[in-house]
Amino acid sequence: MEIQALQMTPVSMHADSHLGETQPKEEVKGFGEYLKDALKKTNELQLDSDRQNALLAAGQIDDVAQVVIASQKADIALQLTLQLRNRAISAYQEIMRMQV
Repeated sequence: MEIQALQMTPVSMHADSHLGETQPKEEVKGFGEYLKDALKKTNELQLDSDRQNALLAAGQIDDVAQVVIASQKADIALQLTLQLRNRAISAYQEIMRMQV
């Protein structure tokens, strides 16, 4: 007579909870995705600034304030990106100096 091993099946909950435990979880973006999105947005601001500068040089834009605002947005985004990069490099270097 052969003895069969027990087959364990996972228990899953099928009831809906009024506390919200059974609601599907939203997908959480990782740090890398946030970083990619921020770099894409910075690049878009730079390209928009360049495009508006070219249109101003061609005489197709009458309002110079739009060009200045676009240029300042791109500059601020670039400065923020550079500062984040500097802080990340500084943190990495500090971690590398730690003795384990």
